Amino acid sequence: MARPDPVQRSLSFLKDLLADYHPRDFGVRFWDGTIWAAEPGQPVRFTLVLEHQGALGKMFWPPNEVTMSEAYLYGDCDIEGDVEAVFSLADYFQRQLGKKRYLRYLPRLLQLPQGSRPRAGRRAARLGGKRHSINRDRAAVTYHYDVPGDFFKLWLDRRMIYSCAYFETPDDNLDAAQERKLDYLCRKLRLHPGEWLLDIGCGWGGLVIHAAQHYGVQAVGVTLSRPQVDLANDRIREAGLADRCRVEPLDYRQVDEPEGYDKLVSVGMFEHVGEALLPEYFAQAWRLLRPGGVFLNHGIARNATEPIKSGATFSQRYVFPDGELVPVNTTLRAAEANGFEVRDVESLREHYMLTLRHWVRRLEDNHDQACEAADEVTYRVWRLFMSGSTYGFKMGRHNVYQVLLVKPTAEGGSGLPLSRADWYD
Repeated sequence: MARPDPVQRSLSFLKDLLADYHPRDFGVRFWDGTIWAAEPGQPVRFTLVLEHQGALGKMFWPPNEVTMSEAYLYGDCDIEGDVEAVFSLADYFQRQLGKKRYLRYLPRLLQLPQGSRPRAGRRAARLGGKRHSINRDRAAVTYHYDVPGDFFKLWLDRRMIYSCAYFETPDDNLDAAQERKLDYLCRKLRLHPGEWLLDIGCGWGGLVIHAAQHYGVQAVGVTLSRPQVDLANDRIREAGLADRCRVEPLDYRQVDEPEGYDKLVSVGMFEHVGEALLPEYFAQAWRLLRPGGVFLNHGIARNATEPIKSGATFSQRYVFPDGELVPVNTTLRAAEANGFEVRDVESLREHYMLTLRHWVRRLEDNHDQACEAADEVTYRVWRLFMSGSTYGFKMGRHNVYQVLLVKPTAEGGSGLPLSRADWYD
């Protein structure tokens, strides 16, 4: 009896694997043009494209998140359409191929057609040294930002704000929502002319520029990314603000200002601190903040009910090596243990979902330019990561919190008004 051809063998495996997946709102296109259409009556949200006969083997062996991701990154498969919609399918795959079930599929996995494509382009991070040491953190940041600035400019807003925007309506454009976020941060900090502000993990300097321009503060930003330092200081000089703000290539642990700061802010950097170093992070913030000052800590958190994944994840391998998400209660406990009083906690989960959708759409609209600025693998890393993050925020697996902390005076004073009304005026 003739052995089924590679397409039929791959199709048979997929039909078995997806027998309980309904509604199947996607199609599959095989390397010879054969199409397995979506279920009748279903809108086709995306098409999974298998680029060669060994594609399924590359996707599912060994059965884990990184393997599936790398099959897409390096061109064994492609995704045409709504990438965000792929992640409910990825959840299903991981359940089906989980430790208790994969033995059922193992013989057929090993019998799938073989083949591969050359893997060129961005590679997984390889870090050495003690986890969350300054040198290793610098290497992790360098890995993430070892991409030309022109790549980020293609899909970020005009200020290059690489964190959650703040929307009044879902129809707001990205530039307006990011400017609103910067102003919201400044109002939460209650900045006043002449105050000294430290921005920990300042990116390309958008917040320090905004705070100096519109609130009259003296602003200092720190980041471990040398390209960010250079571009941020160029933008500061272009804005005529070199006498009022600057960005320095420092880790937060290296900041040494004997006089301290009136206000501290950290936006989108907290995820890289590491749970073991939270006491040191908040202790350093306490040392740097003057009595009566406030610290606004804006960071992504994982849902405390979500199980912690074992082994390396796609994000840790290709996006943010050594990144760690902790539940918000862990953050609050660490802050309080170092003397801070928690004054406000606000979730911006839906805002980050909207922000990420803007970023993905803008990246996809600039595919060719993104590949020219970096390469196809880098484009796919960010497309996959940001779409997966969107799904995580939508499902409530991730959240993003702005936590306002105060360092009381010796007499216990907070210096804060009785209400938040001034935030919204």
